[in-house]
Amino acid sequence: MIQKPYAPYDTDERLVKPYLLPDPLQNSDGTRIRTAQEWMNSRRTELLNLFKREEYGEILPRPAGMSFRVLSEKDNALEKTAIRKEIQLDFVSSNGNKHSIILLLYLPKDIRAPVPTFLGLNFNGNHTTTEEPDVIPTGFRTPGHLAEEKRGTQTDCWCFRDIIRRGYASATLCYHDLFPDIAGSISRSVFRLFLKDSEYDAVGMRYSVIGAWAWGLSRAMDFLETEPSIDHTRVMLHGHSRLGKTALWAGAIDRRFAMVIANESGCGGAALHKRKFGENLSQHFDYHRDLGIPIWFVEACRKYIWREEEMPFDQHELLALIAPRPLCIGTASLPYGEFLSCVHASPVYELFGSQPFPGGKMISPDTWISGDLHFHLRTGDHDQTPWDWARYLNAADLHWKKSGMPPQ
Repeated sequence: MIQKPYAPYDTDERLVKPYLLPDPLQNSDGTRIRTAQEWMNSRRTELLNLFKREEYGEILPRPAGMSFRVLSEKDNALEKTAIRKEIQLDFVSSNGNKHSIILLLYLPKDIRAPVPTFLGLNFNGNHTTTEEPDVIPTGFRTPGHLAEEKRGTQTDCWCFRDIIRRGYASATLCYHDLFPDIAGSISRSVFRLFLKDSEYDAVGMRYSVIGAWAWGLSRAMDFLETEPSIDHTRVMLHGHSRLGKTALWAGAIDRRFAMVIANESGCGGAALHKRKFGENLSQHFDYHRDLGIPIWFVEACRKYIWREEEMPFDQHELLALIAPRPLCIGTASLPYGEFLSCVHASPVYELFGSQPFPGGKMISPDTWISGDLHFHLRTGDHDQTPWDWARYLNAADLHWKKSGMPPQ
């Protein structure tokens, strides 16, 4: 069968053909994992290395030098309910190259004890996540271009007021400031801290753009560990769409994140590849190339275009790398592949004492499953909405018991 370039696979569940998923509890030598200790000591490392080699690339190191500088602090933000800080994170490499990003942080004003926080990358700049007119614009996708007209347009995707009201903090930085999501931007990305100009053309052989975005989340975590108002043992990583893919990978490689949330992360995120359903790798490689978008995955992943059945792994094993930490998967469009990833990641969570994920039947729209593996299905568009946030806040309450409120 000749595939049409870029075309998605069928979106009719009745046309999905039988497929075989690898067993996350079976080592490459055929032996079986039976305890949580065996998982952590052997199989987890084996799978992590497989994902590095075949999908997300090697992990960038910490920079040679790193410092944090408060640019602004406001103690009456969001109608006097929050303290707002803007912090510049400065990095320097051993060759003297420098790179900086700005993190936006909201803290609940009336809670004195260190609080858990949500951390995520935003799409269009810190100034788009809030209506506050004095938030510093960030997110330079191309030199000299800043989407100032988008200020405040993504507030419903961030729900800072709801987060503050529930007793949590929230921090964000723009993914363009780590690697601008446009072709030809590698010289303006964090890769310039570690690579020579002559190495840029071959970067995809070893590293990925998703890996660069994930690196930025770990550096934000480095800062949060120094902030006395933050309980750095309860930092909850989240992301939507391509940034949901990034959150899953960052959560897999950096175990300091206490909870991971992936909202509609799709192909290359929580959805299974081997089902050959909907979005696929051809769209991520060939279509993105022709649109002028950088390839998000490591080059080795290209060989699986239209041949996902040959993958020695699948995304349920990525989800399993988060165990035993709480994991929230939220979706709206073409959701069954993400649901099945939770089903097949569940045996690893069960090694740590989690209840089995109830995978007998797909849940109805606008309902959810709570637990160490949280899953919800929302009707509507590809977006991160206040309804999604209500589910994630309830999941945080369930695990951290911060507000003392029962899940709603």
